[in-house]
Amino acid sequence: MIVPWQALDPETLDNLIEEFVSRDGTDYGEQEYSLSRKAEQVRAALSAGEAVLIFSECSGQCNIVPAEQARDWKQ
Repeated sequence: MIVPWQALDPETLDNLIEEFVSRDGTDYGEQEYSLSRKAEQVRAALSAGEAVLIFSECSGQCNIVPAEQARDWKQ
């Protein structure tokens, strides 16, 4: 299910974003960014509607995905 990022406690959102940007395999470009810069970019993408939070009831895990990948998810 898609979870509105605005509905989360700010600390919870910060923790989700920090966990997301610190995962292995999240560096894909030639330029490396600090974790804080990556977190800013993810927060901006969420704010702009370019990314969404997805919660899997089956696994109990949350992920951040591009909005276009989430179009088929039901809210």
